[in-house]
Amino acid sequence: MSGSPLVIGPYRFTTNDAVRTLGNLGGLWASQMDGRQSTTADRLGTDLARRIATAIDHPPASLDELGRAAAKALRDTPALLPVLLDVWTTVRAASDALRADGQMPASAVGRVVQLSASGGGVPKLAVPAVDVGFRGVAGDVQRVRVHHGRPWQALCIYADEVIEELRAEGHPIKRGSVGENITVAGLPWPEVRPGVLLRIGTVLAHVQAFAEPCSSNAAFFVGGDVHRMNITRGPVSRVYATVLRPGRIETDDAVVLEPGDAGDIESLTASSRSNGQNAYAE
Repeated sequence: MSGSPLVIGPYRFTTNDAVRTLGNLGGLWASQMDGRQSTTADRLGTDLARRIATAIDHPPASLDELGRAAAKALRDTPALLPVLLDVWTTVRAASDALRADGQMPASAVGRVVQLSASGGGVPKLAVPAVDVGFRGVAGDVQRVRVHHGRPWQALCIYADEVIEELRAEGHPIKRGSVGENITVAGLPWPEVRPGVLLRIGTVLAHVQAFAEPCSSNAAFFVGGDVHRMNITRGPVSRVYATVLRPGRIETDDAVVLEPGDAGDIESLTASSRSNGQNAYAE
């Protein structure tokens, strides 16, 4: 199992990717639900918790506890893929439910001010255009793969306004310094948070997580204080996004928060979710 990729539609997970995705389930779910209300999304979470508890023979618990327990119990077992499939599709379905219940922000338009890539490590350097696939920016490499590169980390996005704020505080940060592929301006950055959709050039992306500060970014902060961009300090975090529709992005392209025409992009289907659930009993 550990040597074979786990495939969900166009997305490929290593065993480590899958285990870390399950281990991060509590955070992925909580950051998407924070401050939002939806009976449908709540029910999806409750049902997911019940299925995971059954799959790993665990007492009822929070998604955070169950995700961590599943990560430990299911590594290198045949049950890893169906549980991952259930988690992956349910998190996306909850985003759709929140949207249907009016919990997403109003549409807004910004622009791409820099695209960045590297052969590994930071800073990433400016490039005029990028081709984006389901795995992220073509030709871009993460030096430490254990912490990066999962499908929900395909794109790293940051706000130029936050970078300018940090520079004004004296931090020697620039566009691309802290590993973002896409630096954007003109969006209400506090609204660019897990759950929302972004259309960037011809790419459609689903924001799924806040990016944790990394020690490799220490050189770009006074005193190495990378936690100046921790989400616990306010809307100053980079975000990670899954690619729903591949395409091409050029500098100065529009970035649309919650594009109104995003309905033509289908979620992973309900039948896929059903297949994943059925596999628990096999």
